Amino acid sequence: MDLNALIRTIPDHPKPGIMFRDITTLLADAGGFSHAVAALSAPFEGQRIDKVAGVEARGFILGGAVACRLGAGFVPLRKKGKLPHKTVSADYALEYGIDTIEMHLDACRAGERVLLVDDLIATGGTAVAGLSLLRGVGAEVVAAAFVIDLPDLGGADRLRAEGLPVVTLTAFEGH
Repeated sequence: MDLNALIRTIPDHPKPGIMFRDITTLLADAGGFSHAVAALSAPFEGQRIDKVAGVEARGFILGGAVACRLGAGFVPLRKKGKLPHKTVSADYALEYGIDTIEMHLDACRAGERVLLVDDLIATGGTAVAGLSLLRGVGAEVVAAAFVIDLPDLGGADRLRAEGLPVVTLTAFEGH
């Protein structure tokens, strides 16, 4: 299946020069969505995956579906201030400043095997912050999986440099 054909590109969003890769069109296509979830899950079927951690917001959609398929629990990695219980947090750099993601302190236990899922890997800042949160509570992060890689921005390579295997389904040049 040609996933690229199901992903809408929006030029100059959120700022001039950026080609925004919008997966809502992929999610709206039943066959494409099913294919993407199956393909993100396939490398991990038959392995013990205790939890799937999904990054807000599109990572929730994909991660929840992957968790269900793998028979795993789901851990939301949310923007600061959105979780109601005790949290741990990690900051990451944006082009225009710093942002923070959080996870419930009790979302993962030491030794649990976790798969990190999001829709897209660009510079890797959010994914590296998520990896830091998970490892910080003692989870064994087995891999990260994304629908889209923007290889020119180096995020997948940043994760690999952290010792994390990376699975991507498709790639787009540039940003």
